[in-house]
Amino acid sequence: MVYMSKPRVVILGAGFAGLTAAKAIGHDADVTVVDRHNYQTFLPLLYQVATASLAADHVAYPIRGALRKTGAKFRMGSPISVDHKNKTVKLDSSEVIAFDHLVFAMGSATADFGVPGVSDFALGMKNIHEALQIRSELMRRFEDLCRFEDDTRLSVALVGGGPTGVEMSGALAELVRGPLASDNFNASRHIDIYLIEAGPRLLPMFDEDLSERTKKDLESLGVKVMVNTQVKEVKHRAIHFADGSSIPSEVTVWAAGVKGVDELKALSLPLAGNRIKTDATLQVANYPYLWAIGDNAAVIGDNGRPLPMVAPTAMQQGRFLAEQLRRIVKGETLKEFKYTDKGSMATIGRHKAVVQVKRFKMRGPIAWFAWLFLHIFYLLGGRNRIGTIADWMWNYFTFDRGNRHIMDSL
Repeated sequence: MVYMSKPRVVILGAGFAGLTAAKAIGHDADVTVVDRHNYQTFLPLLYQVATASLAADHVAYPIRGALRKTGAKFRMGSPISVDHKNKTVKLDSSEVIAFDHLVFAMGSATADFGVPGVSDFALGMKNIHEALQIRSELMRRFEDLCRFEDDTRLSVALVGGGPTGVEMSGALAELVRGPLASDNFNASRHIDIYLIEAGPRLLPMFDEDLSERTKKDLESLGVKVMVNTQVKEVKHRAIHFADGSSIPSEVTVWAAGVKGVDELKALSLPLAGNRIKTDATLQVANYPYLWAIGDNAAVIGDNGRPLPMVAPTAMQQGRFLAEQLRRIVKGETLKEFKYTDKGSMATIGRHKAVVQVKRFKMRGPIAWFAWLFLHIFYLLGGRNRIGTIADWMWNYFTFDRGNRHIMDSL
């Protein structure tokens, strides 16, 4: 099909995938971006908001600002139905938007893997509200602990030994050893931090030597690392394991995995697990005018498994989608998406990080500075970059964190 005018492209979601696609195709199509928020959240640094390292507004950027020079339009809302016959999508604002191509880039949600009690007693970390809730809960529990002069302890548990769990446990350990120790040394000595992983090692996407180095670095910070430990149930102030043991946990943070957002089921789309069943072209199976990218797409990689739900995948697919739509406009044959693995990185704490790109590996201070640079590079907005650098420099030189506010709504 060759379009005589610009095709109407509606992109549902303004995360890494959606915004990348919108900016790449903006001048070649009539693009409308839809998101439930009017800002994009820089998810890789959300844990630093939760652990008082960064102000919340440093990891959020206005979507309209990101689209300003692209020609794309923005609508705030969430999709509630798709009319395939008339090619329209209805939003919860009652607005109906017509499209030639509809792109699903709505991101992911916390996956509880059916573990009882997660939704009731654990805190997720997929948006700014949840990060602020974690920060407030941590600081509120610390203030409670400061009232005691006995051996009362505060236990904080993070479930999931991937990058999110590793980075947050390291940041939390440094928060306890630094600012909280300065605020009340006795209380800080009575805080226990647990990192729980069901598998045999942390960071399974890294080689074993880097996983072991990460474990040792965390333990040197005081984190109690528990591997080969499967959570059976999360209770109020406790976590029970499959082997019958348990630990106390006043604050439980669930970072064990992600899944496609629940809204996908309501839209009656073909699903593969909790993601949209997608061809290698990124088109939704049996719906050539529907597309899925980022965490919504169940594209199978060379290893026979769905591609990882990470930012590099989302951004590569966003740019590839723009190329696919241009091919359709020109009447060219579509290509198949090929994912390029650009490696993985995780920071454990000050001067502690691990980086792996295929067989190349780094660890220690050099890896830590590489992590800092890359995250600043991808952070949207000059103001956010400057604010983040300022917060990091203050934390680095003063061993303090100025965002220890309890600001959730009670």
